[in-house]
Amino acid sequence: MRIPDCDDLLVAMVTGDKPIYHPNTGQQIADGVEIKLSPSARAGLEAPRYCQLCGRKMVVQVRPDGWDAACSRHGAVDSAYLGQR
Repeated sequence: MRIPDCDDLLVAMVTGDKPIYHPNTGQQIADGVEIKLSPSARAGLEAPRYCQLCGRKMVVQVRPDGWDAACSRHGAVDSAYLGQR
């Protein structure tokens, strides 16, 4: 997969933009719709698996010191940029 020279995903996550798609399920977020998550996802312990801008499945690598994720359309993000470990 070629990662674009785009930082839309990183900018959206760093600035705290409200996600359009849930990063753990890929489900579109709509008012009144309940999204069921695992206990670790609810606690914020899982790396995002889906792009919050387009809902596509991302390539994710979990490392001992964090994670990095890449969307084929919106670029890559590393947990180090978000202050998460």
